[in-house]
Amino acid sequence: MDEKQREISRLVAKAGQMLLQHGAESSLVSDVSRRLGIAVGADDVEVSLSASSLVITTVINERCMTTTRRAPDRGINMRAVTEIQRICIMSEKGLLDRHDATEKLEKVSPERYNRWLVVVMIGLSCASFSRLAGGDWAVFLVTFIASALGMIVRQEIGHRNFNPLLNFGVTAFVTTLISSQAVIYHIGNTPFLAMASSVLMLVPGFPLINAVADMVKGYVNMGTARWTFATLLTLATSIGIVGAMNLVGAWGWLNG
Repeated sequence: MDEKQREISRLVAKAGQMLLQHGAESSLVSDVSRRLGIAVGADDVEVSLSASSLVITTVINERCMTTTRRAPDRGINMRAVTEIQRICIMSEKGLLDRHDATEKLEKVSPERYNRWLVVVMIGLSCASFSRLAGGDWAVFLVTFIASALGMIVRQEIGHRNFNPLLNFGVTAFVTTLISSQAVIYHIGNTPFLAMASSVLMLVPGFPLINAVADMVKGYVNMGTARWTFATLLTLATSIGIVGAMNLVGAWGWLNG
């Protein structure tokens, strides 16, 4: 019985850890972890979450077993979150036992899109914002180049596991430095739009949405932690933008 409970505890902890690492909201982490544990043989599962860790307690025959896992951020990846939910549903339907679920969980890999596809799509999305805001095709082109190159910088820094705050600050600096050339050389009808639109890729929308969702659903501590982190990312981005503006003396939309 001890070995069975230990296996279940490890399975539930691993699933919860991966969900938390890849950007799932707190209610989803707690709900899926509990459902998975009960589906593979636990009488009850209790989950306690913090910003960078979780505590799982499984109950079988009134015997409790508690385990703790750190959950360092691994980047938002909804594919991994969806795969874990699928494992939970299959376990609830009796298609997987705890051994099968563990095996499938080990095979879940956070695959990502091709990096160059991401670069092109980020460039197009930011450039489209500049176009929608009234910029001409010259502004569109400058915005595309600035945001695409900025995304390459962001990817390279991310691959080297630097602090996300440093990543956002440096990316904002480089992107603004490039897009500010439109203002310096008067490229396009509204060159300041290139500076404003090219850094939109750094808006921490997903963390902010999760933060609000957590607080609304009663996970106030988690929501506050995520909101604070998103605010720090915004601050780092602002510092990078202002630093680049000071360096080249082009104040973009502030003078637009």
